[in-house]
Amino acid sequence: MFRTALRNVLAHKGRLLMTTLAVMLGTAFVAGTLVFSDTFGNALRTQNSKSYTDIAVTVSDNGAVGPGYDHGARADDGPHLTEETRTKVAALPGAAEARGVVSGFAGIADRKGALIGNGFSTTGTNYVPGADGTDPRYPLVEGRGPKNAGEIALDTRTADKGGFKVGDTVRVAVNGPVMELRLTGTLHTNDPRVQAGGSLAAFDTATAQRLYLSPGRFAELDVKAKPGTDDAALLAAVRQAVPQGDSIEARTGRELAAEQERMIEQGTKFLTTFLLGFAGIALFVGIFIIANTFSMLVAQRTRELALLRAVGATRRQITRSVLVEALLVGLTASVAGLLAGIGIAIGLKAVLNGPMEANLPDGPLIVAPATVGTAIAVGVLVTVLAAWLPARRASRIAPVAAMSSAEQPATQKSLLVRNTIGLLCSLAGTGALAAGVGGKEVKLVGLGAGALLIGVFVLTPLLSRPLIALIAPLLRALYGTPGKLAKENAVRNPRRTAATASALTIGVTLITSLTVIGASVNQALDKENASDLRADYTVAMSNGSMLSAELAPAIAKAPGVTATSVVRGVPVKTAGGGQDNEWLTSVDGATIDRVYKLTVKEGAADALQQGKLLVGPYAVEHDGYRLGQTLAVTYPDGTRGSLTVGGILAENSALGNVLVPDALAGPHATPGSGVDKVLVKGSGGATAELKQALRDATGGNPLISVKGDADVKAESRSMVTGLLNMMYGLLGMSVVIAVLGVVNTMAMSVFERRREIGMLRAIGLDRLGIRRMVRLESLLIALFGGLVGVGLGILVAWAGLRTLRDSFKGLTTVVPPVQTLGFLLAAAAIGLLAALWPARRASRLDILESIKSE
Repeated sequence: MFRTALRNVLAHKGRLLMTTLAVMLGTAFVAGTLVFSDTFGNALRTQNSKSYTDIAVTVSDNGAVGPGYDHGARADDGPHLTEETRTKVAALPGAAEARGVVSGFAGIADRKGALIGNGFSTTGTNYVPGADGTDPRYPLVEGRGPKNAGEIALDTRTADKGGFKVGDTVRVAVNGPVMELRLTGTLHTNDPRVQAGGSLAAFDTATAQRLYLSPGRFAELDVKAKPGTDDAALLAAVRQAVPQGDSIEARTGRELAAEQERMIEQGTKFLTTFLLGFAGIALFVGIFIIANTFSMLVAQRTRELALLRAVGATRRQITRSVLVEALLVGLTASVAGLLAGIGIAIGLKAVLNGPMEANLPDGPLIVAPATVGTAIAVGVLVTVLAAWLPARRASRIAPVAAMSSAEQPATQKSLLVRNTIGLLCSLAGTGALAAGVGGKEVKLVGLGAGALLIGVFVLTPLLSRPLIALIAPLLRALYGTPGKLAKENAVRNPRRTAATASALTIGVTLITSLTVIGASVNQALDKENASDLRADYTVAMSNGSMLSAELAPAIAKAPGVTATSVVRGVPVKTAGGGQDNEWLTSVDGATIDRVYKLTVKEGAADALQQGKLLVGPYAVEHDGYRLGQTLAVTYPDGTRGSLTVGGILAENSALGNVLVPDALAGPHATPGSGVDKVLVKGSGGATAELKQALRDATGGNPLISVKGDADVKAESRSMVTGLLNMMYGLLGMSVVIAVLGVVNTMAMSVFERRREIGMLRAIGLDRLGIRRMVRLESLLIALFGGLVGVGLGILVAWAGLRTLRDSFKGLTTVVPPVQTLGFLLAAAAIGLLAALWPARRASRLDILESIKSE
């Protein structure tokens, strides 16, 4: 029977080609994911180990945050890491060196004033020269390190991007106006933020301290041990030498490296799981194709299998022979998929490092034995499992009864059992969806959606006839006999039609769901961004840190500005509030109503101008605020005061739940803490002139963003759109596999209907009619899958969105008509394209040879 199985695989290799490709693509997705994740993770771990090679102990001042980080959560009166501390640590018996580190954000502007890199990885630090004038942490490539406040050094990649050479003037900014500094040298660094596309600006230590902390203060001390010194002993000595306080923490370099290792492992594990989820979808789609292919092969070999039964083969042997065929196909496809997956991993890294400029760390390609075993095992297992039902069906062919028929129709009992199971799954899924929507349980909605999808897939043979019948009249009216024949062929074998369409349905369902969710979230974000905001522009730091408070007056004086209001979070302690801070939103009481619409439901509309608080519904319902209530508060600088609730606001999503006049809270914020943003109203609305004036007022800082309503909406939409595009790309593999399934089904259908096609040609249907019949049949199957997918996708998206209504103000289900229609047209196009080769093959069959075929 093994020889028989091998002969059958070789004899039908053309008909198994699409199945092999489907398994290969799914396996390639799995293998590529594992190889890329292992390679990427190994490179990160290697880079991480280099970062802590010479560090025995690190002392961190968790209270030392750069400009724009500190929202005033505590007064700046705790213990610090100073030059005195560094000297004391460096003098310890086991310490060879103690390096003081200062770091923060530093935006580098290119020749056009645009930011090099992104705002979150634009790093600034201090250059610490040794006796030879160089810093071993940042090896010089050209020039020398900075020595005073007018000098700077850059990493080589940033210098190349900006077109800077040693001696050029570089425009640099932190959170205030731009500084023009002379470039003294270029550096090499293995900082992962820089390697990932960021930038590094190195200042002399005194300048870095002035920019990020205060003179003489460090954020971190990195201690290098003398040869033979035990890290634990040195750690104990360092802890005794540094100031004692909650913000001062000392740890060994090994501990930090291990922590980074865990973070890298978690990150790569998440990436692997995320990508394997889409690989699983592709393999799930492949199951339909594999099962459909083997079902058709079994049907086409009915007489052959019956003859084997007649000469003594048992049912178990027949089942095994089909499963061995599947095993051989799966093994061949898995090996090919493994090789293709390695190529995908290499190509993905090249694309990310090339056009996308992701700058992944360098490292060798990792093809672990576990990856090889997993890829091959998954491909073989999926293929064999998908072929199990067709194999069982083959074993049930009766030796005598099957000799007189080319194909055994499905029994009424099997269809009844299938429909019953599908109906029960669909009802259970619908019930779980309803319960999940009512209770706003996302997990229950997910389980319900899964059960409903399975139920619908099981019911697709039952659904195929009525849905195809809706489309068929149009085809008959347009194409006559070929249209009628196409409809009859499409519903002749409901199981085959259902299996072919279901592969496409999965992709359409997921894509439709993502599109509906994306459109709904975009609309909700648009409403939230535009509902109450009256300002023409919002000025803020692009990296999310705080804007220098010194810029607020300059912005207010910019040409064309009629009103401004700062917005900043101020934490205060209230009586009975324990250790937790109560966050207030500080705004300009006299002008806030000109840049933001505040709807006061109860109390004084001008409460802020009276020096009182305005509180939102959440603060009333959950925190117990009431009109006229007086609060005793302690500000970040330690000053005590009292605040009175002067009004109750309507729903306010953008500013916060408790608004306080900046004239009261602003002077008590921690010095240098800055503001979150500045809202700006212009005399002529949002104009290019006003936008440029605001850029000029902020000193042309590339880290500062000036955004209007359209910019905010576009940014929100770009984030959602970017995520959707990535998901579409990952789902593309499953769609490709579904297309292969349609091609495979149509090609095999043409083969088994050779006599029928020959008879149609003999009675007058020309080649064009044959081609049209096959194409329209494929079109009907694809449209059926598209219609079911669109319907399921909208339903699943609606249920998911209903559970998120509390997270998004004004979230409603939005079904974009153009995109939805586009999905149906894409399904139709897939059906037509997939039928090109089978239709051409059918039209070129010899009439007499076809009529004589079995």
